Amino acid sequence: MKYTLALVLIFALIKPSLAQRNSINNPNENPKLVVGIVVDQMRFDYLTRFYNKFGNGGFKRMMNEGFNCKNHHFNYVPTYTGPGHASIYTGTTPKYHGVIANNWYDKEIKKMVYCAADNSVLAVGSTSEKERMSPHRMQTTTFADENRLFTQMRGKTIGISIKDRGAVLPAGHTANAAYWFRGKEEGAFISSTFYMSKLPQWVKDFNSSNKAASYLKVWNTLYDIDTYTESGSDLNNFEEGFKGKETATFPYDLKALQKENMGYDILKATPYGNSIVADFAIEALKAEQLGVDNITDVLTVSFSSTDYVGHNFGVNSKEIQDTYLRLDKDLERFFNALDKAVGKGEYIVFLTADHGAIDVPAYLSEMKIPAGYLDYKKRKEKFNKFLADTFGTTDILENISNNQIFLNREKIKALKLDLDDVQEAIVEEQITYKHIYKAYTAITMSSVNFTEGIETLLQKGFNQKRSGDVILVDDPAYIAYSKTGSTHGSGLNYDTHVPLLFFGKGIKKGTTYKKTSVVDIAPTISVLLGISFPNGSIGEPLGFILE
Repeated sequence: MKYTLALVLIFALIKPSLAQRNSINNPNENPKLVVGIVVDQMRFDYLTRFYNKFGNGGFKRMMNEGFNCKNHHFNYVPTYTGPGHASIYTGTTPKYHGVIANNWYDKEIKKMVYCAADNSVLAVGSTSEKERMSPHRMQTTTFADENRLFTQMRGKTIGISIKDRGAVLPAGHTANAAYWFRGKEEGAFISSTFYMSKLPQWVKDFNSSNKAASYLKVWNTLYDIDTYTESGSDLNNFEEGFKGKETATFPYDLKALQKENMGYDILKATPYGNSIVADFAIEALKAEQLGVDNITDVLTVSFSSTDYVGHNFGVNSKEIQDTYLRLDKDLERFFNALDKAVGKGEYIVFLTADHGAIDVPAYLSEMKIPAGYLDYKKRKEKFNKFLADTFGTTDILENISNNQIFLNREKIKALKLDLDDVQEAIVEEQITYKHIYKAYTAITMSSVNFTEGIETLLQKGFNQKRSGDVILVDDPAYIAYSKTGSTHGSGLNYDTHVPLLFFGKGIKKGTTYKKTSVVDIAPTISVLLGISFPNGSIGEPLGFILE
């Protein structure tokens, strides 16, 4: 009798917590899980270029069963990974969320900082001092944060990526966990003390399963390379390739090449980096029991290897085509896992990118399209001479980075110079330089309300406290980069035009050519869930995609 009574009392104590977990029965029957997918450096035209080679269960499933926004753009500059991920999930731009680049010059501490770095935390799962990460530099909430607040912290949020910033920023400030891949000699998913004191057992088990080592194999094309007619020739002058291999041509023996290419880091620049992210995300679904009850959970997944491959081989390479065909397969098995774990029609997925990328300028130039390369060193030498001749010193210059000029305001004040006049003089000088397309002062960015063109994008990327004194824009298709591989960062369409696909519970089937913006995603998800918009959100809900 005593034992029976004890069991009843224990059950009574447990039962409220179980009931509490299921107490938010939303009358709108919210999806059990929201999955946000970001494909790093994915141009919109990859959907159309490779469409006939995709299977039916990945990209095509999203396009055929869901809603395709075909005129989707970033509405700010710069188009980098950190700002991109932050903007997608906060519904605002660097002007408000504060992530103005991947790395930027901090005017207060007078040195460069990294968007996700946080010296107040430690890595978990690695002893590396370089893996101390948190979202503390992002100044606004994500829709995942708002979902956590709305559900009284009962809805889970998990962020996953190869890149730390691709996991940390989307998951937000209140996430249960963010995991990213530590390459080098480790080949493991790790986290930081911002989220936990030790890795969950399922993560330890995944890391000890030698999954990463299994991908150190030969990378050859998924299909016959002669069928890859949507990309350029395999052997050309526009690709970098891997150290230890003379030509950037298939096949690649990753195990043989790993030693000269930073160990497990070589996986990041192959489709297998995406595959291991999919593996880990599927394991997280099961281990964290995401989407198993009526409290909406959020899973953010960033496939970053597409970016590494693009930087290395360029957007027109056989390697980029093979990477997307393999990602299509990874998406298919991820969606199948969602169907099984959460239930078909019980979750929602959106897929977008953090930026696009330019065709290799050397290739464009060969095709007689205006394009080329910039020599920032020579430009700076000329600028320093101007400063010395005009102001008698170069000490008023603190930093040039991310196409921004940062001035030493204390020195300007000591020299009894007027800051506005100095900024304006620099603009008048810089605009005369070869391949400078536009130049604006911080005063202009803060005081003039632009409504169209590149100026509006610059303004939405300008953060009054963090950005520089002068903002520069290079000529279209001119980049400061090696003559092999692709990069990004501009406000031109090759960098701003990216996919936006929705499918799942509450989503209509259809397409639109209406222009949509990166900042519209978070408020759309917020409306769907019936939660508060992220606190800095400036976007508009895309009501036409909702049932």
